[in-house]
Amino acid sequence: CKRYWQQVAEQLGNLEAKIGKVSRIYHESISQSGEDGTKVVERANLGSYQIVKSKCDRGAILEALEGKELLEEVMDWERCFLFGFVSEKVASKVSEFYLEAAKKRYEFMAKRISETLKGDEAGLLFIREGHQLQFPGDIEVFSVFPPALDEIHRWLRDQAKAKREEVEEKREEAEKVEEKGEGAGEEREEAKRKRKGTEEKREKVED
Repeated sequence: CKRYWQQVAEQLGNLEAKIGKVSRIYHESISQSGEDGTKVVERANLGSYQIVKSKCDRGAILEALEGKELLEEVMDWERCFLFGFVSEKVASKVSEFYLEAAKKRYEFMAKRISETLKGDEAGLLFIREGHQLQFPGDIEVFSVFPPALDEIHRWLRDQAKAKREEVEEKREEAEKVEEKGEGAGEEREEAKRKRKGTEEKREKVED
């Protein structure tokens, strides 16, 4: 993780040399600007904080990117997904509300950037992969993909694969136990039939 952020800082430095010094900074999940926002970044992500602080020390301004209420609403809907659903109807409704809130959230972000980033300024945005943010048409976007990101993706894929294999292994073990239980049940039934047959024979002999 440390190497990842080092590579991000290096690539940002190369970009600044080409397009100019960063004037405005925007950070996902941050709804406060200036020093207050910087403190929140420090608590949330030390790697990005070090870059934010470095840029701010050189004159950049951290702008509030998020609307607090919209951010909290999206986070609450995301928490619902973590617990899972029994009802498909409820799952569908939660998905609908989540997508609606997320759309409004990204629209708010785009508006904040458009309102605060001036035409002659370079901005820096920290945001997760797979975001749905639509940038204003007059803004040219440069994405940063450090080499260490591939390693992180590979690690995540390996973890997911290991988890799937673990689940599959447990499922197979459960099936074996179930089959063994059924086999034992059949053996007990067979033993009962034999015992019953023996008793019937004994009764006939006694008769």
